[in-house]
Amino acid sequence: MRNALGLMLASVLAAVVIAGGWYFYSSRADQGAPKTTAARAADPLPAPAKLAAKDDVETTAALAGKPAAPAAGSAPAPAPAVAPVQQTTTCTNPNALGVSRVVEIDTTGGPGFGFEQFKQFDFLADKEVVLTFDDGPWPHNTPAVLKALADECTKGLFFSVGKHATWHPEILRQVLAQGHTVGAHTWSHVNLNGKKMTEQEAKDEIEKGFSAVKWALGTNPSPFFRFPQLQQNPALVGYLGSRNLGIFSTDVDSFDFRKESTPDKIISNVMTKLDKLGKGIILMHDFQKRTGEALPTLLARLKAGGYKVVQIKAKTTFDSLPEYDEAVLRELKVPASSATNARPVSSVVQTVSQR
Repeated sequence: MRNALGLMLASVLAAVVIAGGWYFYSSRADQGAPKTTAARAADPLPAPAKLAAKDDVETTAALAGKPAAPAAGSAPAPAPAVAPVQQTTTCTNPNALGVSRVVEIDTTGGPGFGFEQFKQFDFLADKEVVLTFDDGPWPHNTPAVLKALADECTKGLFFSVGKHATWHPEILRQVLAQGHTVGAHTWSHVNLNGKKMTEQEAKDEIEKGFSAVKWALGTNPSPFFRFPQLQQNPALVGYLGSRNLGIFSTDVDSFDFRKESTPDKIISNVMTKLDKLGKGIILMHDFQKRTGEALPTLLARLKAGGYKVVQIKAKTTFDSLPEYDEAVLRELKVPASSATNARPVSSVVQTVSQR
């Protein structure tokens, strides 16, 4: 009996000890466990940033055409080893000629502009002009043109020769950085309508020119083209249409390329024709030293005469063909497969300390 009673008391005591230990452990565990709340819904992802801000001037006269054909090939050529272009458009001249209107052009189907050769699209109002420059980029001369345009806070349309672009890419990038529009003017400025020029050779000149400009800029150029010497033919006009390239002729030729030309003659040529026509696309050459010399006075005369500058932009950029991108790289002796050559200087070499 005693043994049974002792066994019962021992069992009760053990149960009390176990219960107390469990209570103590549970209390400590509750105090040490992290506080939790119901999971909330994830924050929405931010909306994608706009690729580019709208201009603070009116965009007008968009020209429509046939639906665009798919571009033949889309692989980009390696960019030149330079930092990305940063556009600067700040104007500090309160009395500048400026830009009165920005025109965006849809180049689908290859529309032509300039009444010397094309009559269909008359988009300029009275007293409006477009400033265009051929044959650059070129040392000293192109920078002089850029300075004159910058001083008057106005913009131009540049048709670059492919070879010149590969020789002086840093200058062509200045053109783009200052907010001007850049198209192409063939690879070597050959007459595409020459007797010995085959249709394939002419196409090669056009395509390689655009690929060279693309390489120099490090980005796609605008889909604008001008024939050297304004020498065109129906077959090539049709080809440009198939590539959705807008073609620019002229209304007012400055004749700044002539040997006997001087800054005064350039100004006289332009103003005399403009006063007769009342408006127009002006053809000049940033390749010519005398053009840069004439431009400050010419721009002042345009402003005094009540003329206003229309800036030309494209609705899309031009997609070059990979085989011509590669041809330009071979010309420059750049390995087409080298990833290093596609990197900008800023991603390869950086200043980490400077005194």
